[in-house]
Amino acid sequence: MNSWQIVRVIAGFFILLSLALGIPGSPIFVNQWWLAFTAFVGINLFQSGLTKWCLMESIVRKLGIKAGN
Repeated sequence: MNSWQIVRVIAGFFILLSLALGIPGSPIFVNQWWLAFTAFVGINLFQSGLTKWCLMESIVRKLGIKAGN
């Protein structure tokens, strides 16, 4: 997997997890403030699409994962 693919997998996991923790009908509901984390991930995805820079991708690359095309 390339770095951009790993970033999208991580973002998708974070979004699904925070929705599961933040929606009152969920069996693993903790608090509705987890929905703020969902918004944070979405804002970062939006920002990286506009600026072509993503902190998570920089971190993944420093861990040794090759950059994608």
